[in-house]
Amino acid sequence: MIELQNVRFSYERERPLIEDLSFRIEKGESVGLIGANGAGKSTLLKLLLGLIQGEGRILVDDIPVEKANLSQIRRKLGFVLQNSDNQMFMPTVYEDMIFGPLNYGLSREETERRVDAVLERLGLQELKHRHNHRISGGEKRMAAIATVLAMEPEALLMDEPSSNLDPYNRRIVINTIRSLPQTKLIASHDLDMILDTCDRVLLLSKGRLVADGPAAELLRDRALLEANRLELPFSLAGRGS
Repeated sequence: MIELQNVRFSYERERPLIEDLSFRIEKGESVGLIGANGAGKSTLLKLLLGLIQGEGRILVDDIPVEKANLSQIRRKLGFVLQNSDNQMFMPTVYEDMIFGPLNYGLSREETERRVDAVLERLGLQELKHRHNHRISGGEKRMAAIATVLAMEPEALLMDEPSSNLDPYNRRIVINTIRSLPQTKLIASHDLDMILDTCDRVLLLSKGRLVADGPAAELLRDRALLEANRLELPFSLAGRGS
């Protein structure tokens, strides 16, 4: 579904933010992207979306991420931003959800079908006509996910989806992520959430891929995590190798 081949990106040539990065994510995988601040996680997500251009080759469903293909790429990739306020820009949840499908040329009837199906699936029917400035942070995060799902993307890129949520809403978001069938790449400092939602982990450090393997193994490796300025998930503290 997603493939990087020797990808490099730098604003200043002598200080690359992404350096010789190569990996594949197969269709249906749920992959956590972890690393300390400045490791390159946000830069990588921007590269995948074509918001910035680097060296090397990036493919999404065998389509090169190039300027000429960005419309196709962005139909396949749904992006859930860290700050839902930057994603929910229309007055109501409903208006946000119909904005993307209608702008991609879907009929009003098909758009309405998608909106109702997504809201029902996520148990958010009561939010449909609520004003965005009158819903809680957790509700807004769920509404932002619903807005992306209404586009029916094949893969989801998520940037810190559990940040700034209380325990109740964090659990709802985690359960929702686990239920989604799409290919997922989730960038987060919340390693407990990554352990709960991902089968595989990519560990970045200074723009390089330093580890790639099963989440259940890598997130138990205290020495590896601490060497890369991370801590064991709280749920595993005291049980790492």
